[in-house]
Amino acid sequence: MRLASTLTVSFRALRRNAMRSLLTALGIIIGVGAVIAMVSIGNGAKSMVEAQIAALGENVLLVFSGSFNQGGARSGAFGAGTLTPDDADAIRREVMTVIAVSPEVRTNAQVLANGLNWSTQILGEGADYLAIRGWPLADGAMFSDADIRSVAKVCVIGQTIATQVFPDGSVIGQTLRIKSQPFKVVGILAAKGLSVQGADQDDLVIVPYTSAMRRVSKQTMLRSITIQASSADTMSLAQNDIIALLRQRHRTSEGTDDFTVRSQVEIAQAATATSNTMTLLLGAIAGVSLIVGGIGIMNIMLVSVTERTREIGIRLAVGAHGREIQLQFLMESIVLSVFGGTIGILLGIGVSELLSRINSWPTLVSTTAVAVAFVFSAAVGMVFGYYPARKASLLDPIEALRYE
Repeated sequence: MRLASTLTVSFRALRRNAMRSLLTALGIIIGVGAVIAMVSIGNGAKSMVEAQIAALGENVLLVFSGSFNQGGARSGAFGAGTLTPDDADAIRREVMTVIAVSPEVRTNAQVLANGLNWSTQILGEGADYLAIRGWPLADGAMFSDADIRSVAKVCVIGQTIATQVFPDGSVIGQTLRIKSQPFKVVGILAAKGLSVQGADQDDLVIVPYTSAMRRVSKQTMLRSITIQASSADTMSLAQNDIIALLRQRHRTSEGTDDFTVRSQVEIAQAATATSNTMTLLLGAIAGVSLIVGGIGIMNIMLVSVTERTREIGIRLAVGAHGREIQLQFLMESIVLSVFGGTIGILLGIGVSELLSRINSWPTLVSTTAVAVAFVFSAAVGMVFGYYPARKASLLDPIEALRYE
């Protein structure tokens, strides 16, 4: 009951100076709102990266071509064509934990149809590529292994290509020229939209990798190999077996490998590490304003103690204990910070939604961040309110009654 009456007195004291109380809580409001908004933006960016990694497919392993070292000068990734179609066949044939393999070559080319042209990315892939990526077709069908063996002039196109060079909507069975080579369109990919980097994922043409190598790019080596393991539990085993097989075929050893094997898990961890760092950094920067708000509360509570010295003296003179005076001022500080924290949470969620709608930024409000911000705001009130409350409880009643 005493706690309830103390809380009532605290509310009454804060209400007497409503404007000052609101301005005091403003630091907490801004601090909590900034924390919620910044963490939401960071979480939204992280969720987009995770979605992009998930778009690779399930249980995916990627084998990349390595670099070369010539005269002490080292090329970067993909600097040397070190993978061959035979490597992909060997992985499919000898690694028992692998269920699908797609050799890959990439190039850019001008495509032409209906008197319209468009510069786009050409992917040379295997027949399993769409199954590995979990990428459905909007119409038509994927080319087959027979098309790959016969170096067929067939292709599957993205929605952007369909829109740009087939404006009449009739696509399947039409001819698309790639570097003057006529390719028959056998399928249209389902739309994927923009990637995390802002690239149009639907702006591409997929052809059999043999056709890409012999008819389009004239490449003799692969850029990479996309692989699907039989399950998530076998990914590590598949990765080790692929590395061992390629080392045997390329006559390399650890430290001299001319290829790189990465699992989907490793790619996800590397991609989200930056997002995690950004989220923590944004949250920490915004958290500084919470400390500033706490200092503001302490400052105002010290002023309040000075202003109410005579009131404190009267309460002590009629029998109030020092701990009751301390509890009252501490309660006022906590009420201010909790009020500010509650308003700040609503403000942060509102700002997150507003940024998402105006700038199309991805935002994801975290319940954990909301809970932590609320608890932290209450803790700020308790910590920064302790000194003024303690000072009030230690006032001498006689001296306090004499104070003017």
